[in-house]
Amino acid sequence: MIVEFGHLALIIAFCASVFLIVVPTIGLRYRWINFTNLASPLTISQFLFTLISFLILMSAFVRSDFSVKLVAKNSHTLKPLLYKISGTWGNHEGSMLLWVLILTFFGFLVACFGQSLRHDFKVKVLIIQSTIAAFFYAFILFTSNPFERYSIPPFNGLGLNPLLQDPGLAFHPPFLYLGYVGLSMSFSFAIAALIEGKVDSVWARWVRPWTLIAWIFLTIGIALGSWWAYYELGWGGWWFWDPVENASFMPWLISAALVHSAIVLEKREILKSWTVLLAILAFSFSLLGTFIVRSGIITSVHAFASDPTRGIFILLILVVATGGGLMLFAIRSRDLSSRQSFSVVSRESALIVNNLLLVVSAFVVLIGTLWPLFSDLVFEKRVSVGAPYFNIAFTPFFVAISMVLPVGAMLAWKRAKLNQTVFSLWPALILGVALGAIVWGFQTGGRILGPVGVSLATWLICGALTDIWVRARGNTVTKRISRLIRGHRSDFGKCVAHCGLGIIIFGISAITAWETEDIRIVSPGEKYSMGQYELQFLGVRQYQNQNFMTTQGEFRVDKDGEFFGSLLPEKRFYPVAGIWTTEAAIDQSLLRDLYIVLGEAQDDGKWTVRTYVKPFAIWIWLGALCMALGGILSISDRRFRFSAGSKKVL
Repeated sequence: MIVEFGHLALIIAFCASVFLIVVPTIGLRYRWINFTNLASPLTISQFLFTLISFLILMSAFVRSDFSVKLVAKNSHTLKPLLYKISGTWGNHEGSMLLWVLILTFFGFLVACFGQSLRHDFKVKVLIIQSTIAAFFYAFILFTSNPFERYSIPPFNGLGLNPLLQDPGLAFHPPFLYLGYVGLSMSFSFAIAALIEGKVDSVWARWVRPWTLIAWIFLTIGIALGSWWAYYELGWGGWWFWDPVENASFMPWLISAALVHSAIVLEKREILKSWTVLLAILAFSFSLLGTFIVRSGIITSVHAFASDPTRGIFILLILVVATGGGLMLFAIRSRDLSSRQSFSVVSRESALIVNNLLLVVSAFVVLIGTLWPLFSDLVFEKRVSVGAPYFNIAFTPFFVAISMVLPVGAMLAWKRAKLNQTVFSLWPALILGVALGAIVWGFQTGGRILGPVGVSLATWLICGALTDIWVRARGNTVTKRISRLIRGHRSDFGKCVAHCGLGIIIFGISAITAWETEDIRIVSPGEKYSMGQYELQFLGVRQYQNQNFMTTQGEFRVDKDGEFFGSLLPEKRFYPVAGIWTTEAAIDQSLLRDLYIVLGEAQDDGKWTVRTYVKPFAIWIWLGALCMALGGILSISDRRFRFSAGSKKVL
């Protein structure tokens, strides 16, 4: 009976969303304050009923209630508790319920902590947020009901997809959804501002933290997915330019542009139209990602199997939200003009260049992602767009961003003196070029990407450190350090995030340029060399785990003639799903990863083995965490918290 309460709670939440759209809108039209006052209570109740619905669905997974179709298709009694819980969102229906839960949670935050917003504007924001929620409630209830039951429940379930039975994948979707859905808040603020025809610095101060929150969660979610692909799939890579990977990367790029554009609007009250447009595009790219994952138009290890009806429904939501937002933008954009001026050499100009590069790179990824579908529909020709296209088309834009970023971050607002900024950055530039030249001279047969990556990474990191050091003005080192300690967290956040980007670039360049690979067939007892390591394949053993059977290989590793350690790669078989998965064995350090994958067994008792030495691989994910930490530091600055904009001018 409790499952029916979950379904009922979802229906009540849907009704609350519709009520929230209609009643406060009437209140705004006729200035009936009692009607508009209902916006916040309805938003809170909408969130609470959705939370009840989600928790009831989760309890069905934990209790292994196989009378619920969703549980029977995505769980099993032998599954560990963590994966019973993550099974709640490890499927289409449950993940959509998590999506709308997060959507209403963001509305809940505005309702509870939006006291500094003018009442009418806050009501408009909540109405728009509820309108988005209403579409997704309808989508869930009419096409993807998670509470549908069997009349005769099966004895046991089919189990969760084995690829999703991993701690990284247990947390990867919630973080991504917090990023995807967090951008809805920026969208709602943008549409509300367009309705009123007014965008100013206080609006930017509100939009910026919401966008930064979404960007932080997207960064962590993308990093978790990349790390999972690295050690779980056994192919040795960390990014494949898969359509679903791209679906999360594109809104990340647009939201990064939006964060920087909001800075300009907040400081100088310019780029009003552009900032609003980015807010619309950021959420539109999130909806596009939802469509790509759930429409069935692409094949991916990340995609949910779904029927075309669901895809059409999501496409309708995408068209209404994006089309309606862009149409309103076209009507109102003339009201958002600014008379502020600035020099070509200024921080405003640098941030505009930054924005253009980020947006163009996002559309380069979009073209590569959708071109196979377009070619198939229009030209009836199947084509494949893979890593070579993305590497060639995308990399130049990110190199340009890296080159411009340190200079732009140090330029003064409105009118700057380029020679002063360049003079401050000379040491960083010289050090970057020198380190790149040294690497070029010492590497043997490596790719040019290695030295270039070292130079760019050094330039970014040293440029960020130079920026924060110059800001701490003082005649002595002691005074500068004292001012650094008392400095604004947002300045530290910018420095840490930019350093994180430099660390990522170094990690990507190093692993791409200097990785070594060995693929061979070995028999038990056989030895082979991999750089400074000597590996001996000792054989395999098999054992039974809670819900899978493992074939585990054992490799003895010697370094410089002495025992270094043992590595145990695995192949796992999940009998419920009838699927094999690969678990790479990785000896990880700051300098390199020794990475071994156990392949297929041969008829003569030998095994296929792939071995890699991946220099500085872990720096990719350390850099991503560093970028997220920079965002957290920035948002913790009290000047940029939600209540900071205390003037009720919106």
